[in-house]
Amino acid sequence: MLSRIVRTVSNQLIVFVLIFGLYLIMHGHDSPGGGFQGGAVVASGVAMLLVAFGSGEIIQWLHVRRLTVVACIGALVFIAIAFAGTGTTFFYNFLLGTPIFGGVPPPGPGHGHVWSGGIIPLMEIAIGFIVMAGLSAVVLAMARFSGGKEIEE
Repeated sequence: MLSRIVRTVSNQLIVFVLIFGLYLIMHGHDSPGGGFQGGAVVASGVAMLLVAFGSGEIIQWLHVRRLTVVACIGALVFIAIAFAGTGTTFFYNFLLGTPIFGGVPPPGPGHGHVWSGGIIPLMEIAIGFIVMAGLSAVVLAMARFSGGKEIEE
C-alpha cells in the first residue's frame, strides 16, 4: 500500500475518471470515443485504485463474479438491440419516431444531441459495460495472482 497522499489523490481522482469514461461512452457516436474507449478508461480507474489501495482491499469490494454479471448484461443488451428490429433489418433503428427517440433528428453531421445516432448510443452503452467489466476482471485477475500467490476473495 502506498502513502496517504497517493491514496487520497486517487480516491478523489476516481470520480473524474469514471465521469470521463461515462462521457466517452455516451458521446461516442458524436465525437471521438465510444464504448470500448470509455470502458478502457473506467478499467484504468480500477487499475489506479489497485495500485493505490492494494489488491486485497479492492478484490474484496469488487468481485470478479459481479464483473461477469455486468459483462453478460452488456452482451445481452447488445444482442437484444441487434435483434429488436429484425422484422425490418438487423440493427434497424426501432426507436425512430417513438417518444423515446424524441423525433427525427435533422440530417447531416452530429448536432450534439445524444439521440442523433439512433440506436448507436444504446449499443455503445452495452459495449461499454462489456469492456469495463472485462478489462477490470483482467486487471483484478492479474493483481490476484501477482507475486506467485493467490489472494483470496
